[in-house]
Amino acid sequence: MKILVCISHVPDTTSKINFTEGDTKFDTNGVQFVINPNDEFGLTRAMWFKEKQGATVDVVNVGGAETEPTLRKALAIGADTAIRVNAEASDGFFVAKQLAEVVKNGGYDLVIAGRESIDYNGGMVPGMLAALIGANFVNTCIGLEVEGTSAKAVREIDGGKETVSTSLPLVVGGQKGLVEESDLRIPNMRGIMMARKKPLNVVEPVDATEETAAVKFEKPAPKGAVKLVDSAEALVNLLHNEAKVI
Repeated sequence: MKILVCISHVPDTTSKINFTEGDTKFDTNGVQFVINPNDEFGLTRAMWFKEKQGATVDVVNVGGAETEPTLRKALAIGADTAIRVNAEASDGFFVAKQLAEVVKNGGYDLVIAGRESIDYNGGMVPGMLAALIGANFVNTCIGLEVEGTSAKAVREIDGGKETVSTSLPLVVGGQKGLVEESDLRIPNMRGIMMARKKPLNVVEPVDATEETAAVKFEKPAPKGAVKLVDSAEALVNLLHNEAKVI
């Protein structure tokens, strides 16, 4: 089984986020980048398939040279080969088209992506990728087993879980639950040294239109001041006379 894991290069959640050029561009200065958490869950699950079923695991990213350390970390975790599509990941449809080309050229049976990236939270790429390559698609996936060309997936739905049976080729939009946080792997020294010798192939993008463009980014409004009250009577008075909700 050939598995392709899609890797997004995203800011660490502890990074301070700022914008430039009239709040139209993300400011990367001083920002630490990591593997997108939803993608890391998928990569860890792919490692299980590699170790238990002898699958081969490649990772792919759409981005510039600055994303290569993130791909090298994925190789250190255990992926066999990395592919970088040499283009800015500025639009969901554009990214999906690039990934579709990689899948078609590589003949992959299973594609594991995160259900969304934590930078733009678009959540569009996995579904569009499945449509472009004509594969089955399971989103919000929290469990996956593959036997031959058959797959059983568990996905999170409103108020519960749903188990579905499907077949390969398959695209999965994974999240926490596909593996747990305690299952995530930290690259060891041997993995880091081996990653330096593993292939990281750079391919040029195919022609594709960008269907969306960021007009402006805006941070959430700062929280207002808190007013403390020391009695139920004072609280009722504020709700009635100031907030006017009762």
